Amino acid sequence: MAAILPRGMRAISLDVAPDTGAGGFILPNDHVDVVLTHRDKAAEKTTGVEKFIGETILRNVRVLAIDQTIGEKDGQKVVIGKTATIELDPQQAETLALSRQLGTISLALRSILDSQSQTPEGGDDERRGSMDMVRYGVSTQTTR
Repeated sequence: MAAILPRGMRAISLDVAPDTGAGGFILPNDHVDVVLTHRDKAAEKTTGVEKFIGETILRNVRVLAIDQTIGEKDGQKVVIGKTATIELDPQQAETLALSRQLGTISLALRSILDSQSQTPEGGDDERRGSMDMVRYGVSTQTTR
C-alpha cells in the first residue's frame, strides 16, 4: 500500500456497511465524498426534539482498497465489503479521525466525471467536461 501512495498522503481505513458505503458499489480507484451524520444536541436542548445533521466533511477522495469477500444472501452470491481504505492528506486524516467520534461516517460515491476534477476539494471545474472511455480495448473520448 505504501508504494502506491503519493508523497505526503496517508492511507486510512474506515468501516463501511451497505447502508454507509453506497450499497457495496464502491471499488478501488473510485472517488467518494465522506459524510458525517450526528445528533445536534444544542438544537435538541432548545426544541426538545431529536435532531440530526448531515455534512460532507471530505470531498473527492480516492478509494485505495475495499476488502471484499463473496457471501451469500437469500440464496444469491453477493460481494460484501466491510472496510474501505481511502487516500487523505494529514489534515484530512485528522478530520476523519475526529469525525468518527462524533457520529456515523458514510461514503457517497461520486460520478466518474466528477472524480476527474483537478481541484483537490472536487469543486465545480470546467475541465470535467470530457472523459476517455475504453471499451473492448478501443479508447474514445466523450463529452457531457
